[in-house]
Amino acid sequence: MLSEGDRKTLLCIARETIKAAVTGLAAPKVTAESEALQAPCGAFVTMKNRGRLRGCIGTFVARDPLHQTVCKMAEQAVTQDWRFASDPVTAGELDRIDIEISVLSPLEKVDDPLADIELGRHGIYVQGPYGSGCFLPQVATETGWSKEEFLSHCCAGKAGLPPDAWKSPDVVVSRFEAEVFGEMEEAD
Repeated sequence: MLSEGDRKTLLCIARETIKAAVTGLAAPKVTAESEALQAPCGAFVTMKNRGRLRGCIGTFVARDPLHQTVCKMAEQAVTQDWRFASDPVTAGELDRIDIEISVLSPLEKVDDPLADIELGRHGIYVQGPYGSGCFLPQVATETGWSKEEFLSHCCAGKAGLPPDAWKSPDVVVSRFEAEVFGEMEEAD
């Protein structure tokens, strides 16, 4: 668990990085003294404008300290999310962008996705022979999908696989947990 101060630091890093990427300014110098923020960890950064997704990129690979991972993912959410290449975040909408950060646990392969995944608690990462994709844990809660729908939408919508590919022995389904926090809850 991150402290409230760690969460605020990460949200500030993400906000300043996104602002720099959108306005063309130099990226901020990222430093963190907290032991938790210096530990290698995977993370996703999600941007929404009044509830509408505007970018979301992350990594499961924990090769950099968490504060650096959040900085990199924030910049990539603005500059490299292909879904928004023709409609990028603009400087004019920065005040309406809400940032959410998901700090990830390591991936854990599951043998029986229907039994081993708990909706709202676990995110999923599906790896097939010619595609992969993931959903953060909050996607199940936001959509109200069943486990089968959660797995099928990830296969078809994210991994480019047939909807029922998660049942195939050629497909690996892994689960993970996330500590999710954002600016909206900080404002409450």
